[in-house]
Amino acid sequence: MATIKDVAKHAGLSVTTVSRYLNHHPYISEEKKEKIKVAMKELDYTPNSAATQLRSNRSFTIGVIVSRITNPYFAYLIDAIEKEVKKTNYHLLIMQTYDDKSEELRLLDMLKQKHIDGIIMASIENELNVIEQYNQYGPIVLTGDKSLNDSYLPVVSTDQEKATYNAIQFLINKGYHKIAYCTGGAFDNTKHGSSRNKGFIKALEDNDISVNMEWVYKNIHTIDDGFNVAKNIMTLPRESWPRAIFSGSDEVAAGMVKCFLENDVDIPKEIAIIGYDNQPLSEMLSIPLTTVSQPIEAIGFESTNLLMSSLNEEKYVVNQETLELNIIDRKST
Repeated sequence: MATIKDVAKHAGLSVTTVSRYLNHHPYISEEKKEKIKVAMKELDYTPNSAATQLRSNRSFTIGVIVSRITNPYFAYLIDAIEKEVKKTNYHLLIMQTYDDKSEELRLLDMLKQKHIDGIIMASIENELNVIEQYNQYGPIVLTGDKSLNDSYLPVVSTDQEKATYNAIQFLINKGYHKIAYCTGGAFDNTKHGSSRNKGFIKALEDNDISVNMEWVYKNIHTIDDGFNVAKNIMTLPRESWPRAIFSGSDEVAAGMVKCFLENDVDIPKEIAIIGYDNQPLSEMLSIPLTTVSQPIEAIGFESTNLLMSSLNEEKYVVNQETLELNIIDRKST
């Protein structure tokens, strides 16, 4: 079995240089890296990962925290992050909180215990000042709405308040003034969707439209939730129906489309629907879905590179221009 000394001799380099390469030292020339790679391949040398981790005090694993991987937004985001992580010497650990504060803290403890070297938080349950305390154990990158910019932690953010405002204004400009609203949170006193809530309320206020709380649907996340919202609307007298629905996610919107079409409700003539995320399913529905497009690939790219730069003690500037949200106009409105 080949040893590190054999690799060094075969590559014509010192054992120290090979050791630095195996420990991901940043200051090794590309020429030397290539010599080491060739030598390792020709000698069929496999480094002892456990020993490497002990020497470097790193696990070479980063974590990404999401609420639920079954949420398509998080699934696509994880895929985008994984693509970037594969370009490095790190591995990705996917962690789900299921909206549980204590579970989030348990996952953050993995950073404290050195099981992982850094974390990308794509969902947040605890207060920022609680999460910030864990930064002493390793880098943490937050992703989400620009309200997170109040934290001193590095953030990859999008302006979801503005995007929601624009979506509601888009509906109003099309002549829809009776607008229902679905949120993933409780609408009041919650971090879930708080920025979107502000955008929704402000758009109505700017157009002298009152919020009808009977049309505000809370804690809505899934296709089944969307289906049930549509069922609830259909129990109302026709004159009490909203004319349009901001669904909060394409997944929820898909459930609504299914329910309304099964009950011969004309979309958008009788009721219009706008989604959020621009997931691939949104243009494949029976009624192609108007939606707010989130730059998921860019969010994954920027958050991963921001975290890696922190791990390597390098500077990285997020390209904010790639993080703009816009409306995709299709047949559901």
